Amino acid sequence: MANLLYRLGRFSYQRRRLVAAVWALLLVLLGVGALTLGGKTANTFSIPGTESQRALDALAQELPAASGASSTVVVKAPDGKTLAEPAVKAAVGAAVEKVTKVPEVIAAIDPFTSKAISPDGTTGLISVQFDKPADELTDEATTAYDELSRISSADLQVVPGGQIKAGIPEIGATEVIGVAVAAVVLVVTFGSLVAAGMTLVTALLGVLAGMAGLFIVTAFTDVSSTAPILALMLGLAVGIDYALFISSRHRSQLAEGMDPEESVARATATAGSAVLFAGATVVIALAGLSVVGVPFLTAMGLAAAATVLTAVLVALTLLPAMLGFVGNRVLPRKLRKAPAAAPQAEGFGFRWGRLVTRLRIPIVAVGIIGLGLLAIPAKDMQLALPDGATAPENSNQRIAYDLTAEAFGPGANGPLVVVVSSNDPATSNTLVQQVLGTTQTLPGVVAAQPAAASQDGTTRLLQVIPQSGPATEQTADLVKNLRTTIQPLATGDATISVTGNTAVGIDVSNKLSDALPTYLFVVIGLSFLLLLLAFRSILVPLKATLGFVLTIGATFGITVAVFQQGHLASLVGIDSPGPLVSFLPIIMMGILFGLAMDYEVFIVSRVREEFVHGRHADDATVQGLGHGARVVTAAALIMASVFAGFILVEDPIIKAIGFGLTIGVLIDAFVVRMTLVPAILSLLGDRAWWFPKWLDRLTPRVDIEGESLRVETPESKELAGVR
Repeated sequence: MANLLYRLGRFSYQRRRLVAAVWALLLVLLGVGALTLGGKTANTFSIPGTESQRALDALAQELPAASGASSTVVVKAPDGKTLAEPAVKAAVGAAVEKVTKVPEVIAAIDPFTSKAISPDGTTGLISVQFDKPADELTDEATTAYDELSRISSADLQVVPGGQIKAGIPEIGATEVIGVAVAAVVLVVTFGSLVAAGMTLVTALLGVLAGMAGLFIVTAFTDVSSTAPILALMLGLAVGIDYALFISSRHRSQLAEGMDPEESVARATATAGSAVLFAGATVVIALAGLSVVGVPFLTAMGLAAAATVLTAVLVALTLLPAMLGFVGNRVLPRKLRKAPAAAPQAEGFGFRWGRLVTRLRIPIVAVGIIGLGLLAIPAKDMQLALPDGATAPENSNQRIAYDLTAEAFGPGANGPLVVVVSSNDPATSNTLVQQVLGTTQTLPGVVAAQPAAASQDGTTRLLQVIPQSGPATEQTADLVKNLRTTIQPLATGDATISVTGNTAVGIDVSNKLSDALPTYLFVVIGLSFLLLLLAFRSILVPLKATLGFVLTIGATFGITVAVFQQGHLASLVGIDSPGPLVSFLPIIMMGILFGLAMDYEVFIVSRVREEFVHGRHADDATVQGLGHGARVVTAAALIMASVFAGFILVEDPIIKAIGFGLTIGVLIDAFVVRMTLVPAILSLLGDRAWWFPKWLDRLTPRVDIEGESLRVETPESKELAGVR
């Protein structure tokens, strides 16, 4: 592996104009493709095969009008008045007329007809039915619907609610803050504007290529609206980190007097090997989301994995070419003229390494106990799909949710839909009466009433209003109880299903919870094998995996404490704490596992390099941490800064992902990888690198530490002792 990357780095350096031209052409082609083929992203979450989704698919055939998106527009009378007063009632009629003129709306039922008026008569719900599912509605339709709030007057407050205009997250100025902080960290780390700018530019070029490819894919398949943000978030973070790692190795070698071409080739071979394996673990973790069997998660994972893969390719090809262009300008001015004579003082990393190895037992004990305590809130984690309760406080969706909950109870925001179907209209009608009678007696049900019916009467819908809100455990229990109670009533060819947005959310959460063990087994298993090949050790990959467990536990605990329990929530812009979005745990576990292995590879590869070159285990640990601490610190700060920039996004899903990844990266880099890992390596000593002889014979040697370069690279023989 090291020799292959050595030759790649040397080729990219020598043919730098060709490499740069190829990447420029590729970027142009991808950009043109994105502009001409790029389609829309989807903002809905569903899983084929679940009961709620099967019912919706059947409705699309048997009762097409009911399979389209449905929503409610809340109308509220002024203080001291009711909807029944003439002026207010006239305003309601005018509002209904406006709603019917919204593109793709096929029906709007006023609250007087549907009896959807609050007990005090001040609030009503206009039922709205669209002819398409929410993710297929045009921008014209969703914009016109959201702008219905403008028809509010002194006689009536009008607020469009529901899941029609939940808001697709957009990339804005707030994310630039993270990149700006990353640029400052690079300048401080390198002491050179040229080096910092080159590292940032190569990372941004990789992100542009990855994002353009993603938008091309939207023309051929559905891609979640969260996927581009996730791909951008990861692409920026790992792109800067990978470029930083290789550039830092090259700079240290130049500072010691190594020939620039040889230095680029050697940095690509050694640091590049670590980048390749680190990137592979991230790609495995993200692509592994496809084993869950959830289409929108598969699209998100593959999109982010492709962007990370692009970042790796940029770091291994375009970066060496860029290093050839800038030459010695990658060094600070004071080191450019006489780099070999520059004093090489030991930095903080060496001192920290010696402290950690000396106090290894108390450090391991305190670290494990401390992270365990931070993980305690995770046991109370609640999961649900986003609804109006978690929308931004000033959004129409949130205002409508609050008005509805205040007037009708929280369950009115998430009605359940019961679908009764058979081959005989009389059978369906009989079943409807039985279901109604049974449902109305269940605890947690406020009301149950008939809704739409197919033209031939074989398919009938019922609406069930829960007592609790759509994202609560009580409603999830009600759905389970409802299905268990009413489904046995169906006999013969008849079917009874429970669906609706709330039921879909519950089914998605259950599916993801069930799939999590399989996902972890596949991803951790494959990554364990990859690290086993890289380090030729049993205990090092095992230690890496256990360290990840500590990281993810503490990260989940802090995220639950802030976003669900509300501790310090105002500091991150959360005004209404609530359940975490249902796919957050699996997404965060996948991303953080990959990133945790990044720092594991960056630090431990240098430790192993020192060990195989003859140093004692403790000394190798100190040297590895000493050489890697500065770059890993910079990399972690950069990655955390990029992720933290997304905390400022208004969308609560992106905000939670950005927060969790920021906390996770900081914990993993500084507590686990730079503290617990060297302490445990010191405790293990030579045993850390134990590898059974039979396994040694079976596994191929990938030479991540570049030991073979001493023998097989003629140019490096005279520099064999230079690092």
